[in-house]
Amino acid sequence: MTDPLVLHPGDTVAVLTERAGAGADPLGLGAPLVAPVPSGHKVARVAMPAGASVIKFGQFIGQATEAIAAGAHVHTHNCTFANPEQDYAIGADLASAQAAIPQTDALTFDGYARADGRVGTRNYIALVATVNCSATVIRRAAAEIEASGLLDGYGNVDGIVALAHGTGCGMANSGRGYDILDRVLWGHATHPNVGATVFVGLGCEVMQIARMQSHFGDAGTDRFHALTIQDTGGTRATVDAIKAHVALILPAVNDINRTPQPMSALRVALQCGGSDGFSSITANPALGIASDLIVAQGGTAILSETPEIYGAEQLLLRRANSQAVADKLIAQIKWWEGYAAQNGGSMDNNPSPGNKQGGITTILEKSLGAAAKAGATPLMAVYDYAEQVVQPGFVFMDTPGYDPVSATGQIAGGAQIVVFTTGRGSAFGSKPAPTIKLATSDRLFNQMPDDMDLNTGDILSGGITMSDKGREIFDLIRATASGQTTKSEALGLGDNEFVPWQIGAVM
Repeated sequence: MTDPLVLHPGDTVAVLTERAGAGADPLGLGAPLVAPVPSGHKVARVAMPAGASVIKFGQFIGQATEAIAAGAHVHTHNCTFANPEQDYAIGADLASAQAAIPQTDALTFDGYARADGRVGTRNYIALVATVNCSATVIRRAAAEIEASGLLDGYGNVDGIVALAHGTGCGMANSGRGYDILDRVLWGHATHPNVGATVFVGLGCEVMQIARMQSHFGDAGTDRFHALTIQDTGGTRATVDAIKAHVALILPAVNDINRTPQPMSALRVALQCGGSDGFSSITANPALGIASDLIVAQGGTAILSETPEIYGAEQLLLRRANSQAVADKLIAQIKWWEGYAAQNGGSMDNNPSPGNKQGGITTILEKSLGAAAKAGATPLMAVYDYAEQVVQPGFVFMDTPGYDPVSATGQIAGGAQIVVFTTGRGSAFGSKPAPTIKLATSDRLFNQMPDDMDLNTGDILSGGITMSDKGREIFDLIRATASGQTTKSEALGLGDNEFVPWQIGAVM
């Protein structure tokens, strides 16, 4: 069988690249396996006593709960989470991170130039519910518009997206929960991938359109219209009013063409979900190479999912651009520790059952792999959930690890494209920013061909270099930004993945 992978000379485990049957001795240590072990899982390179540190990527990923023989399967039955050290060396790797920015020629993509200086990769009309009470109305209006053929003949309009959610009332009218929804709705309504927006409320909800506008000013307001069900005359009348307004504005929304735009205008959201033991070996580090190329162009790569960098945050802090940037990330980590404890949870409630089946044992192991998506350049800024991202370079946004909630925050912050790595498989898509999905293995790419945009499994099976695969991902991002359709777009995914983070009391 293929030799297991040793990812760092100091590792106490190696990763199987193919399934090993009972009795097999994949490391040649004279210690046959007592049961089959799937690909992507770990085997011990050395004997480890109970309490020993388990090392992968040259980093601590957990603690042996019993004596582990050399050659044995290492997983949840004999390895557990333990709190990582938080002795941070802030900025220690900043100089090498600055040197890691590639030297490249300036490139362009074909995008939609907006009046506010931002650039769209798509041109949608968005129907935005301010409250759950108007969710059915906007969904029905969108469905009737699409079925009617009203959009036919408007080739520069990518479609109608109904952004419905489950909150907007029964909540405090101030505080973090309110501010988050405020930012999410405004960020989507004025997103560069949106040509026009119709806000739809019930009328009496906590989340009022006028108050939202007072917080954010007039930027982009020439592109939106607002109405309420109560003032318009009820459900059917509001659906008809939305349809009539869309018919009125369609020619103006369509009156825009793609033109060459600098890659520096691009903000790319980095996501992973349904991860497996190969995520940290193929797709995530290859996406890290692509992220560095985006940064080299003056663009922005946005890492998120704070619970899924837990235990790996020190790698980001070592390349923090300033103490202030580091302090904000540390504060977010501390908040999450308290938030999890307050709600009876643990920072190790992740990885999910599917992640564990794929070979990931603890959140520390998952986090170290997830952080690889961020490449090697300096950490330039840290943002709150759904905050507008304005700093070029590699940045971090505080979000939960739940993919729809996390991506919703990144898109609200201005990301025009999402790149999503997966090892177990995913049916994720997003609007108004399209999602590109990267498979970690040949098996997954062949198993879900209608969902996967690009295979990174050939890094292992075909000898493709990490550098070449990263460039291939970068080229796909650029083509997608210029209008190339992703697999998730072809399938119509994205209408149900708009999920704002809900924090606070439901009253």
